[in-house]
Amino acid sequence: MRAIDVMVKDVVTVHPDTSVADAVKLLAQHDVSALPVVDATNRLIGVISEADLLRRTEIGTEKHRPWWVEAVTGASTLAHEFAKSHGQHVGEVMTTDVVTADEATPLSEIAALFERKRIKRVPIVKDGELIGIVSRSNLVQALATTLGKPATDSDTRRDREIRFEVLSRLKQQPWTDFGERNVIVSHGTVHVWGLVGTKDEHDALMALTEGVPGVAGVVDETIQAY
Repeated sequence: MRAIDVMVKDVVTVHPDTSVADAVKLLAQHDVSALPVVDATNRLIGVISEADLLRRTEIGTEKHRPWWVEAVTGASTLAHEFAKSHGQHVGEVMTTDVVTADEATPLSEIAALFERKRIKRVPIVKDGELIGIVSRSNLVQALATTLGKPATDSDTRRDREIRFEVLSRLKQQPWTDFGERNVIVSHGTVHVWGLVGTKDEHDALMALTEGVPGVAGVVDETIQAY
């Protein structure tokens, strides 16, 4: 399997001029630990994560050093830490050195990046533009759907086509934002993961998925919030 087979396509993003307060609200609202930062053309320019928000004056967690340590600490380091703890806009606190991959990257390479870089997610880009994101949980979801079921190349192509169609239909629906969660297809069976807000949304989600041509079955992995 490759990144395209598991990545979340409808990614919640922010811009460099988004306020830190609004970014924090989005992190909590969507229950994610990081948000890609994009410019006006959707090109990835950074990521703001929980780690970027640990040292904040609002909660009294900014760094404090003895004066003699601060005297020998480089000015660039001090400036960087000040921006992280006091910055009011995403562009002032985001991480710009972002590890990325493309949609054809094998999941084995994604897993290696998680281990080597000690990160939790990898933005997926095409010609510099953000097209999705793969997290550790997406790899676990993929593992859960494929254990004991080796797939041929034709299986993978068919599953990819089904997944694309399901996500495409979801994106057109005004009654759900479920495309922000995840759908993984294995041997024609669609596994639907994520939080569902209402029973009506859940029922409509199942009906939409079952109605996609080629779907052999639907496994409901959703979590009910109602």
